Amino acid sequence: MADTIEKVKCLIIGSGPAGYTAAIYAARANMNPVLYQGQQPGGQLTTTNDVENFPGYPDGISGPEMMIQLQAQAKRFGTDIRDGWVTKVDFSAAPHKIWVNETTEIHADTIIISTGASAKYLGLPSEQHYLQLGGGVSACAVCDGFFYRNQEVVIVGAGDSACEEAHYLSKICKKVTMLVRSDKFRASRIMEERVRKTENIEILLNTETEEVLGDGNVVTGVKAKDRASGEITEIPATGFFVAIGHKPNTDIFADYLELDETGYVINQSGSTKTNVPGVFVAGDAADHVYRQAITAAGTGCMAALDAERYLASKD
Repeated sequence: MADTIEKVKCLIIGSGPAGYTAAIYAARANMNPVLYQGQQPGGQLTTTNDVENFPGYPDGISGPEMMIQLQAQAKRFGTDIRDGWVTKVDFSAAPHKIWVNETTEIHADTIIISTGASAKYLGLPSEQHYLQLGGGVSACAVCDGFFYRNQEVVIVGAGDSACEEAHYLSKICKKVTMLVRSDKFRASRIMEERVRKTENIEILLNTETEEVLGDGNVVTGVKAKDRASGEITEIPATGFFVAIGHKPNTDIFADYLELDETGYVINQSGSTKTNVPGVFVAGDAADHVYRQAITAAGTGCMAALDAERYLASKD
């Protein structure tokens, strides 16, 4: 237990487009928001080299630079942005209680959760090498597919999301090779049929990734293994897309908030309200459909407005 308890009107848990946008709106509404950046300040966009589909940047912008600008804008209006991450919560009664780094105790009238979701990767050293370099590994075809137009790419996955992303890439890329680890898809029949009918998508069943190949800076291909025969094949590719799912960063809220079967926060339709009054959710912690910076920012705005109206109703 902390020696002193800090009381705030609006606490934002997590940064990224959702958290920073919520902070901008909350600060302009004189809610004096406090924002804790979490273990990955700036969120997933800090691993993205080029962002070309966010309105207002005609020449594009790097993910880290965009997050620096959003942070500066939130600070300009008075947001108290802090390092650290939430290690415990208690939403059983108002005011809501949270603990930061297991030491600092804060009581908040409203809470905006913008903890995001983390893409799942295969964990191969070569995959992580090129992911960190921004040299050809991605977990978002909609975000990064444009950079591989008229090129050959490989995508790993077997579910609806993998099929959807493969189909999206097929409209941009010269060829898409889809690696499915088992002997069948996990996707719905309609999604499976869609990729099977797409001429420039080649599907390799019973195939797993052995290594992402490259020249040290960028991806040049993928070494794949046939799980039945053991045969190794090298597939030329300039992009390697991983579509094996995301994990929402919501475990800490499981005792209090309604989550779906995969851990996404369930919000009330048409709002950012959760099942706990005064607790709101924005961004990828609730969104398993779009997962874009612009949609995260939009729900960040909504969450701040919902929190402001909640506070007004209590006056």
